[in-house]
Amino acid sequence: MSKEYQPGEEGYIEEPSKLDIIPISRYEPIKRWIPSLIILPIALYFTLNRGQYGMIDNADLVIHEAGHFFFSFFGKYIYTLGGALMQILLPSLILWYFLSNYYKTGMQFTLLWLGQNFVNISVYAADARAQALPLLGGNSVYHDWHYLLGTINLLEYDQVVGYIIFGIGILVFLTAVLLPLIIRD
Repeated sequence: MSKEYQPGEEGYIEEPSKLDIIPISRYEPIKRWIPSLIILPIALYFTLNRGQYGMIDNADLVIHEAGHFFFSFFGKYIYTLGGALMQILLPSLILWYFLSNYYKTGMQFTLLWLGQNFVNISVYAADARAQALPLLGGNSVYHDWHYLLGTINLLEYDQVVGYIIFGIGILVFLTAVLLPLIIRD
């Protein structure tokens, strides 16, 4: 016959209350992948249609131009870099907010936006020598990446720089899709 232990006595095991038990649905492991299933085709679209101007690029253009304004106080090189820098900084700050509040879906969609910005920047960087892309100010303005790469004597590597930035964008897309494996509940 086993001894019944009393509360406070060594060997006593407290029964869990009904409030301590959290039922887990059998669909819970699937539900955490829903944002990834939405993001994957969008990321593929951005990747496969690199260089095509889409609706999100209108917002990115405003952010890019605002970056020039905010970084105009730091000299011509940083002013010029400021457009691309702002396209990376703004989504990164929003990502940090979602990360600090542990909101995984927000992190995933912000990573999608960040990756799209890297793809967008990669096209502009790769165009540094050709200067074929239409610029907002027309012929009266200079090409950001022609100036940036030319200043540091890397203009002849504009395609390589563009593909490196594109590769970073793809890595960001992969992070967005695989985030449920990286951050678990």
